[in-house]
Amino acid sequence: MKLAEVLSGLEMLDIRAPLELEIEDVAYDSRDVAPGALFVAVRGFESDGHRYIPQAAQKGAACVICEEAPEAEIPYVIVPDSRLALALAARNFYRDPASELRMIGVTGTNGKTTTTYLVKHLLEQKLGAKVGLIGTNGNMIGGEFLHTERTTPESCELQKLLREMADAGCTHVVMEVSSHSLVLHRVAGIRFAAGIFTNLTQDHLDFHKTMENYAEAKSRLFSVCDTAVINADDAWSGYMLERCACPAITFSEKAGDLTAGDISLTSAGVAFTAEYKGGSVPVKLGIPGLFSVYNALGVIGAGLALGISLADCADSLASGKGVKGRVEVVPTDGDYTILIDYAHTPDALENVLRSMRAVTRGRLVALFGCGGDRDRTKRPIMGRIAAENADFVVVTSDNPRTEDPEAIIADILAGMEGSETPREVICSRPEAIEWAIEHHEPGDVIVLAGKGHEDYQIVGREKHHMDEREIVAGILEKRKRDR
Repeated sequence: MKLAEVLSGLEMLDIRAPLELEIEDVAYDSRDVAPGALFVAVRGFESDGHRYIPQAAQKGAACVICEEAPEAEIPYVIVPDSRLALALAARNFYRDPASELRMIGVTGTNGKTTTTYLVKHLLEQKLGAKVGLIGTNGNMIGGEFLHTERTTPESCELQKLLREMADAGCTHVVMEVSSHSLVLHRVAGIRFAAGIFTNLTQDHLDFHKTMENYAEAKSRLFSVCDTAVINADDAWSGYMLERCACPAITFSEKAGDLTAGDISLTSAGVAFTAEYKGGSVPVKLGIPGLFSVYNALGVIGAGLALGISLADCADSLASGKGVKGRVEVVPTDGDYTILIDYAHTPDALENVLRSMRAVTRGRLVALFGCGGDRDRTKRPIMGRIAAENADFVVVTSDNPRTEDPEAIIADILAGMEGSETPREVICSRPEAIEWAIEHHEPGDVIVLAGKGHEDYQIVGREKHHMDEREIVAGILEKRKRDR
């Protein structure tokens, strides 16, 4: 592809490269540069891509996009924002794959992953569509699963993935759109047929610093949508609606365009009556918890935005499945229940504990930790929430990363001061899980919160294999042998 085509739509301050130059690839990591590549020097949080322009040149890069003139002898283009330029250049290089797809974006703090899976199921079942999925648990091209490192891939990988999806025959793509991806231009140049806002609660303040910044980041999705689907019961819904540059469908228990009445919550799932523009249908979803009502309403709203009837949306939800690591029931060896859930924010932890309270015959046990190198202010908040909503709390590690696990635990315990809720502190997460199982009582529900779908633990900068399903199975096998 000619350089002129790759640069189409980019804001450029200076061009010192022949526009007829042939571009063979687009890369932002000098280690990935091959002869003929366009190297985009991005200023990162830990390193500056401009430092690696000489290496890119040595490896045969044909041209570089940068924010300042390079010292290396190489054709270059200067832009005001190389992150944005990377997204648009990648879009052009991969022939704008999103324009061949109907894109559905889901943003919010909690509920994104489950919502994307349920929307994918709806589109496949009711439209017969081949659907791509991009999110926290992994990416999918139809039924093919692909591992992922980020909720929303870097723009270059995202555009390449969308091209693969389009070429594989996908007609729709459902993706989680993180606040980081919106601020860092990973989804720049993509138009969404529908965007869903699930909710906004404290998370990622290590990056955004304030809730207002966090909300502003999320709201950017609704400036590039054809239809917004907004949770009207969330405190930030008005903020999102004010910033919508498109029509919106609001959903709510009582006061939205799309509402849920006659709500029934059981250990088997939720049931309610969905009402929209004078029509109503019964809805059932086999995922327990009040939050499942909101996830279901968001899915229905997206379906309506895409022209699927209320009745067809409800019918699809009846056969919808849960997602790994989201209120996932793990087999046990007795009269008690173990759930694995990704709840790693104050609101998510409170939601899952309150939902399980309604179906717990014995004690509700919360086992959780907090991630290192992330928002410290939520740690005591989560400690307080666990103490207020559980009958017993086991405080342990999550992904400590480069922080001292004991210091993280101390931050959590600060929020539990003054509470009479009994607790146990065990830094090793596998040992904490074993302790909780060994000390269970009949009818208990033990919620392993925070890790969810993750099958690893990050200690320092290293990932170590750690799958809670395997840990529980191993403990149960040991208990069986010891009997």
